[in-house]
Amino acid sequence: SLTLIKFLAKKRLFLQIMSTVLRLLPRPGGFYLKHLKGIPRCFSSHRTTTSTNQPPVNSHNEWDPLEEVILGITDGAHFPSLTIEVKATTNDKWWDFYLKNGGQPFPADHLKKAAEEVEELRNVFQHEGVIVHRPDPVDFGREYSTPDFTSTGLYAAMPRDSLLVIGDEIIETPMAWRARFFEYRCFRSIVKDCFRRGAKWTTAPKPQMSNELYDQDYPISNIEDRLKLAAQGKYVTTEFEPCFDAADFMRAGKDIFVQRSQVTNYMGIEWIRRHLGDKYNVHELQFVDQNPMHIDGTFCLIGPGLALSNPERPCKQADMLIKAGWKIVESGQPTTPDSWPLWMSSKWLSMNILMLDEKRVLVEKEEIPTHKVFEKLGIECIKLPFRHAYSLGGSFHCWTSDLRRKGTLQSYF
Repeated sequence: SLTLIKFLAKKRLFLQIMSTVLRLLPRPGGFYLKHLKGIPRCFSSHRTTTSTNQPPVNSHNEWDPLEEVILGITDGAHFPSLTIEVKATTNDKWWDFYLKNGGQPFPADHLKKAAEEVEELRNVFQHEGVIVHRPDPVDFGREYSTPDFTSTGLYAAMPRDSLLVIGDEIIETPMAWRARFFEYRCFRSIVKDCFRRGAKWTTAPKPQMSNELYDQDYPISNIEDRLKLAAQGKYVTTEFEPCFDAADFMRAGKDIFVQRSQVTNYMGIEWIRRHLGDKYNVHELQFVDQNPMHIDGTFCLIGPGLALSNPERPCKQADMLIKAGWKIVESGQPTTPDSWPLWMSSKWLSMNILMLDEKRVLVEKEEIPTHKVFEKLGIECIKLPFRHAYSLGGSFHCWTSDLRRKGTLQSYF
């Protein structure tokens, strides 16, 4: 027993020394990150809490200094089945793959590499003093049924979709994919902890997800018809009940921007508008996009009066922003090879960035054209490998949900 006590004492001393070293190392994005992958997972527990006197939730925009964040995990990730809402939002070249692998785990080797990339991101957060929370692992391969459908789950990788943080409030979103019906369970420990420490907690109306929520005649493979329907504001989701993903929203203080998409309907947008009340202005944006799903691969707010826009999906309301004094900058072209397995997204994850503050941004290390855009704006790029994480459907913005940024509610328009 004496030997065990000495061992534990040495291990504790080692952890204290490593924690001090991490704080003293130079700014991340360079050589030292390569040597952090071997650090024990005690530095990366699934959930980290804080006893500070700061508000547990305080996030008003996309660019104030980041202080506390939820970071997704790869544990237990499974492919969804090829249901109509999944088929409408995925590339047709992967449909046969989904038919074969729906309900099955993501490839283990690919998940392992994605997990390593995500852990490197966590190391950056830790070095910057950002408090990191992790979701609880869930068995997503377990089949579940409601009176309206049967499905398996997806993953706990993308907290940006499940949780909409506005000010001091966390809103659990009514997502439109049946495979994500119970995804909120992964984040409940974090949300309850925030609530106990004083945050507001709201759960939007849980959708039934019966067949009435989906247009059974939606033209899945006809791009021309999709464009025509998108111009009319019609997508695979109907107006049967409210649904929305948090990733279809961008926050700029008192102004919230949202797009009607394949997973966010007008009822969902109206629910948010009524819920937030007169304190906020909710603006609907439209883009030249036959298959919109999540605004953060199309239009990102990166600073006061500054927006990053997808050149292939121009914003139809750009004049409104420009007249308000905003500058819209086109993102660089993505560099992901055609052969890369983007099972759940497009190459435009290149612009799915995360602002650490107004002058620093997290960008995938191979997206050199995007680096140049930010550098021209005087914004420092922290470049990290994230291609394997791309394959699960998101980059730095999607893989996180910021609980706390150092700032106050302001109007930028």
